Amino acid sequence: MTADKTSWHCLPAEIRIMILEVLLQDGCSLAGFATVSGEWQSIIEQHNFARIHLTSSRLADFGSIIHRNRALVRYVWLCLELREYDCAECAPDDREMWGLSNTDNIVITAAFQDLFSTLSAWEPNGNLLLDISVHSPSDSEHWFKYLTFGPDVPSDECDRGRCAEQSMLVQVDDHQHGWIAGSRDSAPPFLATYKVFDEIMGEGPFDGRQLPSVPAVTGVLLRQQNRRRWKPTALAQVFARLPSLQEIHYEPWREWDDIQQKFTDRHFRSLFESLASSQLRRLVLFENFNQQYALSFRDCVPIRIPTPGVSRAVARASLELEHLSASFMVDASYFFDAREPSWKWPNLTSLALTSRLLAPDESPMEIDNMLRAAAAATMKMPNLKTMEIWNGQEGLAMLFRYQPAGGGQPAVITWRGTWELAPMLFRYQPAGGGQPAVITWRGTWELALRPPVIEAWEAVALKHRGHGLVIVKELLNAGAVVKSHGDAIHHLKLSIPVIRPVSLRQIRMEHRIRELVHN
Repeated sequence: MTADKTSWHCLPAEIRIMILEVLLQDGCSLAGFATVSGEWQSIIEQHNFARIHLTSSRLADFGSIIHRNRALVRYVWLCLELREYDCAECAPDDREMWGLSNTDNIVITAAFQDLFSTLSAWEPNGNLLLDISVHSPSDSEHWFKYLTFGPDVPSDECDRGRCAEQSMLVQVDDHQHGWIAGSRDSAPPFLATYKVFDEIMGEGPFDGRQLPSVPAVTGVLLRQQNRRRWKPTALAQVFARLPSLQEIHYEPWREWDDIQQKFTDRHFRSLFESLASSQLRRLVLFENFNQQYALSFRDCVPIRIPTPGVSRAVARASLELEHLSASFMVDASYFFDAREPSWKWPNLTSLALTSRLLAPDESPMEIDNMLRAAAAATMKMPNLKTMEIWNGQEGLAMLFRYQPAGGGQPAVITWRGTWELAPMLFRYQPAGGGQPAVITWRGTWELALRPPVIEAWEAVALKHRGHGLVIVKELLNAGAVVKSHGDAIHHLKLSIPVIRPVSLRQIRMEHRIRELVHN
């Protein structure tokens, strides 16, 4: 019997793959297609089980449902929903209503115990990313209607979802909570802000009970959509039960009380010190903030100054890392000042740090000292491919980038900013030719790199096989509008990831709405 030329198996392999790829991108339910053939089942199961969304109600059956396909899982999003609340609780004056309820705390504790118990039976199988979110559905129904809660997605998927998010508030009218025609006409009171920034069970949700060890998890995400606060002590307990942990993306919000911030920083130091002896290879820290929120609080500066202790702890933890990005809770000046003569970074390939000194009203001498200290540290980073030092807030953006020569490419240092600067060029190239290093910077203020700074980076370029320096001053697009640190990241085009793409989208959307800007 002759085979049907139109049958599935008679199609060329590349055509069959194209058809399956179209199905996977369509967004429809794929479970039924898995019964078509063994080939379809294999491919569709790889897609369906690669990313798992877990809620409290799904945890009970998670182990049995996933048992046969757990080797396919690469990402688990644990999304814990707290109880809903009404207007009587959205900005509560009564202190008895502050903080998470006992019911919510029990839900969180039980969820972690159940999830870790299930995952503890999994064998390590490559990469497994654990994404943890805690929120109440009511958070976006009162003062903070722009809040969104979703899984971690790539930047291209973030871009596709942007239009839908921007249009969701156009018709919203809620004068009681300061919203008129989709725009916020008044800032939320500090009690409303405290509500969505409640602490999660104080020092830890585990009541002295140790979580099971989970060797299968290799990465953890704690994204900025978690406004509820995990105490660093609690996170240290979680990380200690993940012996194969190689990657952490942690995006906490700053404290809204300067005194409380001092206590939190003290615990941050302990947390980061505990990571210094771990197997960690990639650490991304991003302390989020909103300058307008800070204005609602009596004892809260709009832009907080990082403490040397936290920067020192992160610097020590970075010695065995391959990638480090630390934004706003660490300052580059403190980071490099903490360096001890014996320190080396043999594995580090990328480093991104923020510095409050990258601003037009800061001392030029302090900026020079920071850049010279950065150059001295770079001499101890033999495998470094990119270093970026940047700053961003409302109305301000600046980037310093260094990339050593290699593979025929020059060493490159790039400055980007939001301010007008006439293009200038200074070139030094030694006799005998060779590929020079390049320094490029942008800004609204005239930053003269004085001879000691130039000499320091010439020495770095030479050690990285560069020959001479080219210094270029460039203009950032004059139409670039910086309403927040999120806009600064977008316009600076950082080459080192400092925040998850979905988090950046959420930050920029929040500030566009706050500024009554609808693009």
